[in-house]
Amino acid sequence: MNVRKYDLPDSRLLNDDFNSVLTWVPDRIYIVLGASNRPEEALLTDQVIQDGVEVLKRPSGGQSVLLTPNNVVIGVHLYAAEVLEPKTLFDLINRHLIEALTACSVQGLSMKGISDLAFGDKKIMGSAIYRSQYHLLYHAVLNVSEPAATLNKYLAHPAKEPDYRQGRAHDAFVTSLRELGSLLTPDDVAATLLPMLQRFLTHSIYPRGLTKDKG
Repeated sequence: MNVRKYDLPDSRLLNDDFNSVLTWVPDRIYIVLGASNRPEEALLTDQVIQDGVEVLKRPSGGQSVLLTPNNVVIGVHLYAAEVLEPKTLFDLINRHLIEALTACSVQGLSMKGISDLAFGDKKIMGSAIYRSQYHLLYHAVLNVSEPAATLNKYLAHPAKEPDYRQGRAHDAFVTSLRELGSLLTPDDVAATLLPMLQRFLTHSIYPRGLTKDKG
């Protein structure tokens, strides 16, 4: 199985010498391994190979994720930023995302585990952080309308899981905005979240550099 370096759109934010944000919708299905994941352990490799799904490996931690055209991927890049504990940064950004989604009539979301957004005990978004000397990249995957059964098709049960998962299979653990009654499309959600993220950068504790967006 060929595994290539992560080069999807949010990775390009690391070339910026300013604070920047991006929301985007995948054009097809991708599988992205976390930095410590091995494909033979994290994936149902026969099915991945049979369906010709592209597999990439990102530099950030966390477990493997499935990206589909029914998701929105969120990137927040901080250049020469004050160093914060990852948990603090996850809380800051995720709180803003909850506020934006609540304004779109998606009620009842909360933070769970280290960096998830959830509805009750079901996950709707996961996130991870990559940090180098001058760059910090928060990236997240929000499930807008992908059936959780798709994850069962390609992803093995993760080696590590948050306490609130309690050993549940993907389709018993993951939900979507669509299942919560939202009729928003992924493009709608991406367009809604982008200005909120831009305001976060403008008014956050990260004043360094020029702030731009890449909507």
